[in-house]
Amino acid sequence: MSEFVALLGLLLAAVLLAALARRVGVPYPAFLALGGACLAFLPGAPALSIEPRLALALFVAPVLLDAAFDASPRDLKENWVPLVNLVVLGVAVTTMAVAVVARALMPGMPWAVAIGLGAIVAPPDATAATAILRHVKPPHRILTILEGESLLNDASALMIYRLALGALATSTFTVSSAAPTFLLAIAASVVAGRAAAWLSLTVTKNIRDVPTSIIVQFINTFGVWIVAEEAGLSPVLTMVCFAVSVARPASEITPARMRIPSYAVWETAVFVLNVLAFVFIGLQIRPILTSLAPEVRLQYFWVAGAVLLTVIVVRMAWAMVYYAVVRWHRGRVRGRPPGSRPLPSFRGVLTVGWSGMRGIVTLAAALAIPIHINGAAFPFRDLIVFTAFAVVLGTLVIQGLTLGPLLRTFNLRDDSPVEREVNAARDRALRAALATVDGIDSDVARTVRQEFASHLRAARGADGDLEVNHEELHRSALAAARRTILDMREHDEIGDDAFHQLEREFDWMEMANDPEE
Repeated sequence: MSEFVALLGLLLAAVLLAALARRVGVPYPAFLALGGACLAFLPGAPALSIEPRLALALFVAPVLLDAAFDASPRDLKENWVPLVNLVVLGVAVTTMAVAVVARALMPGMPWAVAIGLGAIVAPPDATAATAILRHVKPPHRILTILEGESLLNDASALMIYRLALGALATSTFTVSSAAPTFLLAIAASVVAGRAAAWLSLTVTKNIRDVPTSIIVQFINTFGVWIVAEEAGLSPVLTMVCFAVSVARPASEITPARMRIPSYAVWETAVFVLNVLAFVFIGLQIRPILTSLAPEVRLQYFWVAGAVLLTVIVVRMAWAMVYYAVVRWHRGRVRGRPPGSRPLPSFRGVLTVGWSGMRGIVTLAAALAIPIHINGAAFPFRDLIVFTAFAVVLGTLVIQGLTLGPLLRTFNLRDDSPVEREVNAARDRALRAALATVDGIDSDVARTVRQEFASHLRAARGADGDLEVNHEELHRSALAAARRTILDMREHDEIGDDAFHQLEREFDWMEMANDPEE
């Protein structure tokens, strides 16, 4: 009972910290990190713990699905060059740089452990970055790159992480022997994710009870992760493929009365998981430090500080390398190639480079390190956990609290492509809705026309004598509007950001005019 009361207290404190963070205009993960660090050293702090193997499934699977569900494949494809640079090359360079630094400071650390540490702290988490970026409304392309990076770099970093653990557990491990299995697991993960999506849609398409639907969504999420892990696949890649494959069909088959509460529950769940991740790892810091001799404790601080500096410097340097290479390559091509993206600006690259805050994936991966391996204690586990928390805390405080002022100084703007797409799609969708009641002359038809015309800000007349009830006419008109934006997204005329904004507007219209639903 005492642990349950302590957990409730922690959640209440987190809500208050998040409210304070929003009030002062800083990302709430930064306040949670500071709160977790302070909590670790409070007298009588609760002794909460979690089984290591459960950590990744519990903390990463729902957060990853939530991010992947809203991803826009069109925008990701358009920005594949910077994404590959950050997701693959950036993660690999950061991992190796951290491994080299860790080995230099701790010569007794095995290379597999050092690389595992590098993989844990390599992937940035865009939760804090986008919280600030959306507040100051930077160019849409920067948001797309950061959100796509946070979605995809988890897969590359955690694959390296799993390989490092495998190398430590198997003395016969070699890259040449593991490569075929590794590549096969990647291909199988993609297939498994799409197959799981088909199965999930088949099972859930006829569920119309809201609580049942939400519970099944969470069961599917954790089930896909667990099955992929047990099958030796990449749970992260499987989950991303699953979410992306489910997202678009779900928009067509899920009614508004189920989608609205579902989104609210998922937003709350992601917040709670972020809170618990910071709390659980924060509570492990105090026993780690108190059990160390003063000289060893000082060494841990040196390693953590060096790794923190490394991840910040390497990301900024790699962003500058990308900027220089892209500019050099475009300079060799006369004129601007047809269909090419605009050149990145120096301020935009600096913004992306400084948006390298670490978060829940780093914390969960550190928690997931087994306590024992091959019958012995996992080497340097306490150092890895402490360093991971220090990197998350340091990046959130140093970068998270300064990113807002930096963006206001840069004053980055674009031509608001999402707003432009929203306006164009809304106009076409509502005109399609009005077309469904053209030729119908009745009180309910006129009411529906007036409702939709008020959204369109232009009334259109209609003739005819067909009498239908208001709910049927309104539902038919709204269905036409939904079909229009679905088709526009399908043909890449609008991105998922614009689509989801309009989807929410139509959901509320449906709920407002269909109260019995």
